[in-house]
Amino acid sequence: MNLKRYIQPALLYSVALLPLVFSGCDESRVVDKSQKKESVMVNSDEEYVMVTTAINFPMYVNHDQAAFKRWGNEHGVKTSILGPSDWDVAAQISTIEQVIGSKPAGLLINGTDPGIAQVINKAVDAGIPTVVYDADIPNARYHAFLGTDWYEIGRLQGEAMAKLLNGKGKVAYLGILGMTNMDDGYRGLQDVFKKYPQITIVGRYDDKANVEEAAHITSDLLRAHPDLAGICGFDGMSGPGIGLAIREANKAGKVKVTAVDWEPEHLQMVKAGIIDHLVGQKRELFTWYGAQFLFDMKHKINTLTADDEKAGIVAVPHKVNTGLIEINKDNIDQFLKN
Repeated sequence: MNLKRYIQPALLYSVALLPLVFSGCDESRVVDKSQKKESVMVNSDEEYVMVTTAINFPMYVNHDQAAFKRWGNEHGVKTSILGPSDWDVAAQISTIEQVIGSKPAGLLINGTDPGIAQVINKAVDAGIPTVVYDADIPNARYHAFLGTDWYEIGRLQGEAMAKLLNGKGKVAYLGILGMTNMDDGYRGLQDVFKKYPQITIVGRYDDKANVEEAAHITSDLLRAHPDLAGICGFDGMSGPGIGLAIREANKAGKVKVTAVDWEPEHLQMVKAGIIDHLVGQKRELFTWYGAQFLFDMKHKINTLTADDEKAGIVAVPHKVNTGLIEINKDNIDQFLKN
């Protein structure tokens, strides 16, 4: 077959159609890539405020607050971090009340306790972009929440502990009792252990997010239960406190330990074989993206209608799960390099 005979006329026909094709285009739909999006005008006095408890708590300082300050520097805006030095929810509520009166550009609130729901709603009603991070607050009408799935933290700890114990043994739980997120974590732990009838939880203990209290409870548990096989820690101070008591009792490797978070002391205890498994939160993401959501709301970066406020629409994601990190002897060196 003489292909040349067919191809040449077809090519000529296609070329002849090109002017017609382009002249038929709607020029309004053609994107001019040379045009840059107009930058957002930011007032250097624009202030975004973070309110937490235990404002000097190292984990908050090194992760949440550091990311928030870095975000402010990147955007050329003011960032303020306020709250009591102790774990004092009433003082946190009082601080939020005061901040509402100053009408900041945005308010970033650590979800410490269900009791702060009412003051969160006051901030929203005052027209302040309001984001909650870390632990969710039921009945709060925040604009967005960023944090961790605590049920998943419990589930991952449970699976790790069950594997470490080969499916049998006595286990204790340490954390802050009464906190919604840790209750969710405990539920995740329990649901895993339901699959292992030879694993028994001897009790839940409140260490009040205090290393000394966690160490004291652990020492008592080791004496009361000489056959204790494992301990699961659910707040940032549980792991170091448990580890301290385990080391003093020469029980490293004999009593298995899982815990939350990955501060330097946690990592060193994994390296030393005192803590067996960590489930870490991506805390920097809470506050970086939480602050960005506030900025986006303030400056209407994304709009979904002609008037989102009138339409009752908030143009940021309502809930964001920032995910988890698992650390054990197999990957600890990757984290110690940082």
